[in-house]
Amino acid sequence: MYSRLFRPPAGKSFFLFGPRGTGKTTWVKSVLPGALMVDLLESEIFNDLLPNPQRLENLIPADFKDWVVIDEIQKIPELLNEVHRLIEKYKYKFVLTGSSARKLRRKGPNLLAGRALTRYMHPLTVKELGGDFRLEHSLKFGHLPCAYTESDPKAYLESYVRTYLEEEVRQEGLTRNLAAFSRFLETASFSQGSVLNMTGVARECGVERKVVEHYFSILEDILLARRIPVFTRKAKRRMVTHPKFYFFDAGVYRVLRPAGPLDMPEEIDGISLETLLLQEILALNDALNLGYRVHYWRTTNGAEVDFVLYGDRGIRAIEVKRSGRISKPALGGLKSFLKEYPMSKAYFIYGGRRRLREGAIKILPVEDALKNLSEILS
Repeated sequence: MYSRLFRPPAGKSFFLFGPRGTGKTTWVKSVLPGALMVDLLESEIFNDLLPNPQRLENLIPADFKDWVVIDEIQKIPELLNEVHRLIEKYKYKFVLTGSSARKLRRKGPNLLAGRALTRYMHPLTVKELGGDFRLEHSLKFGHLPCAYTESDPKAYLESYVRTYLEEEVRQEGLTRNLAAFSRFLETASFSQGSVLNMTGVARECGVERKVVEHYFSILEDILLARRIPVFTRKAKRRMVTHPKFYFFDAGVYRVLRPAGPLDMPEEIDGISLETLLLQEILALNDALNLGYRVHYWRTTNGAEVDFVLYGDRGIRAIEVKRSGRISKPALGGLKSFLKEYPMSKAYFIYGGRRRLREGAIKILPVEDALKNLSEILS
């Protein structure tokens, strides 16, 4: 098992959200070996607690001092009231894991009224993979733990997507038309790393725009994808207004994205690299509590920066290209951004092998940047 960067908050109950397969349960069992596990995927426990959430107290031994873990808490949202009561009455410490926050949000925007923190687990980072990291493998199969340990990672990822459709979407009743949602997933894969055009996606899927908007919300709720907003703080130019869209893992994107004879492999590889960098940024930002808000930047005239990170640590502007060559147009977006935000630190990540500098822009090889991303962000 890979050593994760994430560490539990000291003495404080917390939610641990993350897509299935990112290793939440494995991590809990490793880091909290004395914890009491309540797995809601076990039919007997689920059927016992669903009609009577107050029975949770009966599962906890008297004078228990260690952590209580409730796995897949979204299966029985009503348990939150009981968890709240037990925290107040006995000062128990809970870890509440989940792969969806959709049903839990109905309990209110502040889950457990601030008595539990919210943390996220992502796919593995390059730092966690260590010597096992292989760029080409990561671009094809992503960083879900099993994508690095299974003998056939492509078959694993195909099964993973089917599992999400079956268990998360159908069983949770998120949509009645599973076939239409499956077609939508494929169509959405063509929007990876692009400014989102809801009308265009709806037209390709053959469904109404409102349905597509609902489908994108489902993807975010089950943590399968996210939308990145445009950076507009003190903007001096006209900016685009729509967010960019990304599936959460490069391997999941690749298995959803059909590749035909007219597709250019370097284009798909380029989007995979952009996805890989984003998931690294998001994982390190959460695990190391860096506090960045992640955006992209694009003017109506077409000047663009892939990622803009904004927070107390300042502004980081990052552009990534798969090509090993550096052209003036490729640096144009960063140069335009620096004219507007000269206090920023700017990085151009590319497929070459040399560290370079172009004015205030640091130019870094891909593997170098990925392996040292925590230093870039800190």
